[in-house]
Parts: sequence; structure tokens; C-alpha cells
Amino acid sequence: MKVDERALKDVHTVGGGETPPCVGLTSNTLPKAQSTVSAESSQTGVSTRNAHIAVKPKAQKDEDVPHWYALRTTYGREKKAYDYMTAKGITAFYPTIDTVKLINGKRKVVTESRLPNIFFAHGTEEQLKLFVYDNVNLPFLRFYYHHTHIGSRIEKTPLIVPDYQMESLKIACASEEDDVIIVSGEIQKFEKGQLVRVVKGEFEGFMGIVARHKGQQRVGIVVDNLLTVLTAYVPSAYCEVVEDKQK
Repeated sequence: MKVDERALKDVHTVGGGETPPCVGLTSNTLPKAQSTVSAESSQTGVSTRNAHIAVKPKAQKDEDVPHWYALRTTYGREKKAYDYMTAKGITAFYPTIDTVKLINGKRKVVTESRLPNIFFAHGTEEQLKLFVYDNVNLPFLRFYYHHTHIGSRIEKTPLIVPDYQMESLKIACASEEDDVIIVSGEIQKFEKGQLVRVVKGEFEGFMGIVARHKGQQRVGIVVDNLLTVLTAYVPSAYCEVVEDKQK
């Protein structure tokens, strides 16, 4: 049988030898005549003339994935920004607290922001940029940023709050315990340590670092350098250890 030597030149082994002529081409630039590789040929490690190279889908960029982001406003306008964004269909969390104030000689219950000038919104970075950079309706709204030192340069990216920290913050804000602590900045002993989940009691579902603070065992989270949230006293029997990968 006579073999067409030109045809043989078009056959290349995948694991070694010559580089296939289609390497470096994307799926959009491959000749239309090429078809999908059969299961049999992919197992043998040999590509044929009519092989189609499968292009691995690009990994989703972090900014394309919905996250909780910390947002800041000026002059106590967080509720105005919150109301505007939720009216546009954005999921957001605006922590509040009721306080009793003396107004015109009368005691009144007033609902105030628990975190002045701060609230949280859920979405992709691109979605939220439509609001953060809306200088017509929300000129007072901006991202909080996470700062990373790269040599002598500081790179800043919008601050993402992990889901478990947002859930813990919501649990703390919903608690009626007077000894819950929510403060700006960091309490370092709650940055690193034993990660636990509260499985019983007022703070069931809260997940964070367990440590003693002001003479009591508490569970706390530190949201970057933005704020620290601590439960009231939680007994050891109410806590279970959590592996980081299970968060």
C-alpha cells in the first residue's frame, strides 16, 4: 500500500516531537474544517488532521463574582445610599440601633446607624461601581479599600467582606445582649487564633476567633482594619472548632 508522505507530516504526538501546527490558536481562529476530537484519539495521545483543540474556559475574575463589599458615605448619608441602592434591586445590609434621646423635653426612641458612614452591599464589583461612581445621584458614596504593600508601592482594592463575617455581623446586630461590642479598628487578639462556630444560645451561627476580652470569653471577627465585632460571653460548651477550609 502506498502511503501519502504529506499526510504523515500532519500527524504529531502530543507528549513530544514536533509542535502541532495549531498551537497558539484560539477556538475563534481554528480552520472551520476541523472537528471535535473523538474520545478514542484523546486517549491515545495522537491528534489527527481534523482535530479540534478544546480551549479551557477562563477562570472567573474575582471582580466578576458577587461578594459583600464595605461601602462608606460622608455626612451620615449611609441610609440615603442604602435606600437608593435597594430600590434599584441591590441586596444591602445597613446596621442600625435604637437609642432613647431627649428631644424637646420628651424622651423618644430614635433609630440610628450602628456603624456611622458605613454599610454593606452585595454584588459584583462592576455592578456596584455603577453606584459608587454615580456622581449625580450618589456623589458621597465610595468603596472602602483593602491596602496591600507590594515593595514600596501600595495597591488598593475594594474591601471584600467574607460571607461568614457578614453572617456573624448580622447575628451580633440582631442580638439584644447589652454586652455586644462593635468598634472601629482592630482588636488584635481576635485577628488570629482558634476559629470556632457558636452552636447554641443567643449567638448561634456566629463564627470567629475565640478569646478573652474584658474578663469574659467571647467570639469575635475583625473585618480587615475596618471594625471588630465581639459577642457577649459565650461558654466553651457552646462552641465547636472549625477548620478554615470549612468556612
